[in-house]
Amino acid sequence: VSFARAGRHCCLVPPPDNTLTSSPAGSRARGYLVGCVVAVLLWSVASAQIRYSISEEVNDGTVVGNIAKDLGLDKSTLTERRYRIVSSIADPLFHVNQNDGILYVSRKIDREEVCAQSSTCLINLKTVLENPLEVHYVRVEVLDINDHSPSFPDEETTLEISESVLPGARFQLKPSRDADSGHFSVQQYKLSHNDHFRLEVKDKGEDGKIPILVVQKSLDRETAVSHSLVLTALDGGKPPKSGEMNILINVLDINDNAPVFSKDAYSVMLDENSPVGTTVLQVNATDLDEGSNGEVVYSLNGREENKLASFLNINSETGDILALKSFDFECFFDGFIRVLAHYTHNTEYFAGAVVWFCKLLH
Repeated sequence: VSFARAGRHCCLVPPPDNTLTSSPAGSRARGYLVGCVVAVLLWSVASAQIRYSISEEVNDGTVVGNIAKDLGLDKSTLTERRYRIVSSIADPLFHVNQNDGILYVSRKIDREEVCAQSSTCLINLKTVLENPLEVHYVRVEVLDINDHSPSFPDEETTLEISESVLPGARFQLKPSRDADSGHFSVQQYKLSHNDHFRLEVKDKGEDGKIPILVVQKSLDRETAVSHSLVLTALDGGKPPKSGEMNILINVLDINDNAPVFSKDAYSVMLDENSPVGTTVLQVNATDLDEGSNGEVVYSLNGREENKLASFLNINSETGDILALKSFDFECFFDGFIRVLAHYTHNTEYFAGAVVWFCKLLH
């Protein structure tokens, strides 16, 4: 027994002798042959399939294709044979006219609603004729149009970046999404012009393109406390549609500045009769750092070695230099002390000033 292919089915071809009728093997072959004939007949009932394509959002009543013509059906018998689309959808997307066999759009089709973001959107239709029964399958591809713009999850995002970060530091941003697919999805990102940041885009394949913010120049909070950028996403349309997200970058302070006195040297005239607690002088220093990093405390330097310093005290918060006791000019006439100003919890950054004291002449 040999085999020959007919359509999509494999059929038995009888040998030249009479073994089909004279042996058990022949009986089995005869049974296979009958089954093959039935299969071929069934295949002839539902063998035709055609394919059309339309763009999404076309108006209802738009012609998709002439099924009767493309399948070679007799248009005059379509009504009598009840030619129709078999569908379980209450509000079908397509319908076929029994008078001319033409397939029409029943309502506007939103590709993103029907096929989400599939690369290819195919809708399979089953059409039926009765007496005799014929089943024909029709595939309609819904083509995407650029009817959506890219959009970000948030209109504005805030990043807090320390001024100590080095150039090359990377910060991943939330990507934009576009309901359109393929070439009409997000294709590129652009960053507004600035001196401190640049943009890199990582292609994640089906997950889309991810924007990454890269520091290209060191940040200095004392120069700029924040930076405002605009990230733009563009799709592949002509012209492209776009969406924007504002990026606010707050530069976090570090203790990278030393206090600075308003003067390098102060001078003051002393009165021997000054009462205890008298404010002799106020010194002032400022620190460009913010918050606790900019808090300054004052102290007198070298109290042990300086006889004049034993007569004085300084308010660590205000910089007021006070008389601890009456001045005795028998002990000294002129002299100086050094005043230090430094960050509250760190003496790494400090400033010094000299205060000269002179005897008040009467």
